[in-house]
Amino acid sequence: MAWTDSLREKIDARTARVGVIGLGYVGLSLAVELAKAGMPVRGIDLDLERVSLLNRGESYLVDVPAEVLAPLVGDGRLSASTSFEAAADTDVLIICVPTPLRKTKEPDMSYILSALESLLPHTRAGQLMVLESTTYPGTTEEVIQPRLEAQGLVIGRDFFLAFSPERVDPGNKRFTTATIPKVVGGVTEACTDLAAALYGQVTNSVFRVSSPRVAETAKLLENTFRSVNIALANELAFACRKIGVDPWEVIDAAATKPFGFMPFYPGPGIGGHCIPVDPLYLSWKVRLTGYEAQFIALADQVNRAMPEHVVTLVAEALNEQGRALRGASVLVMGVTYKADVNDIRESPSLEIMEMLEKKGVQVSYADPFIPQLTSGGVKITAVEPTPEAIAGADCVLILTNHSSFDPAMIADRAKLVVDTRNALKAYRQRRSSIVTL
Repeated sequence: MAWTDSLREKIDARTARVGVIGLGYVGLSLAVELAKAGMPVRGIDLDLERVSLLNRGESYLVDVPAEVLAPLVGDGRLSASTSFEAAADTDVLIICVPTPLRKTKEPDMSYILSALESLLPHTRAGQLMVLESTTYPGTTEEVIQPRLEAQGLVIGRDFFLAFSPERVDPGNKRFTTATIPKVVGGVTEACTDLAAALYGQVTNSVFRVSSPRVAETAKLLENTFRSVNIALANELAFACRKIGVDPWEVIDAAATKPFGFMPFYPGPGIGGHCIPVDPLYLSWKVRLTGYEAQFIALADQVNRAMPEHVVTLVAEALNEQGRALRGASVLVMGVTYKADVNDIRESPSLEIMEMLEKKGVQVSYADPFIPQLTSGGVKITAVEPTPEAIAGADCVLILTNHSSFDPAMIADRAKLVVDTRNALKAYRQRRSSIVTL
């Protein structure tokens, strides 16, 4: 009880020293909220550029304004390091590292394992460790707990372990780290109590569950729900195209029902750090038991077919105007996986651009958040979406609907538009050269 009481007192007094491992969208946002609550926070990340920027009070994320970050750094409440030795002086360790998929669509646990092995020499009695990285059910108890116990630590008595899934939605101004409820599941009741007390300092609501495994599965369900419903919307787009119906109008009509329906919309594919990955973590885990999660597999299949469908639409639209795909110039509007963020992880835009390039298309792109990227092994620089650039392209392909793009100008100046985001909805009735999914 001594360690439990001591750590709880520090958390309640907001004097607990917190180490956040991984300073991406999840880690930096959480570190800022903890520091705003008054806790001394030390971020740990192997990316030297990130660490240097943070220590200068400069933000590298759209969702973390420099005017919020800088005072926290200036007051000494938030700092960063590339050394895991900084973990030795902490009371709480929160792991927020990436969990991608291998090419075989199996979980890649290397980031979690690497972070854990680097932390182990600096763990001690009286600490709380929370895993936030999205992962398969059982990771906390099957992977992390045994390694801590091998250090001689007794979980729930002198060391505390829990899982609390991240729920960051980049670019969302309404729901933030501070306002999204946190789910918490500890290995023991004491572990849950301490983790809940920690997050209670920075979030409006904490929902306790009976185990880390429940919390891990809940996170996967959240994004599997989204993946399956996006796939349904994408399949609707295919079906509506066959029968000559506008899928966007169909969805808007269905969304007027005040119960039993939630609108999801088609698009060029799925992207980001969650939806393309998380459902496959769940299907992989249950496949080990001999059960095949068929809905997840089908949704993945439909969603991953969208980039090729978009390329086909571009080819057909150009053909209608007497222009071959090979040799045509296509200006891609937006390469991030969603609007108004600077994140291109798993973005379908990148795949579509490479597919177009392989077919001999001259591809350029405009994106205010990504000044430069590599496509097909070649570095290309973003162009300004000026009226001249829009008019000069054989086809303007809208893949991400950034708020800075001017839909009226695009509709007025473009020879041909393939709009995968319904960005030009208001102009389609009077412009036959606007093609949608």
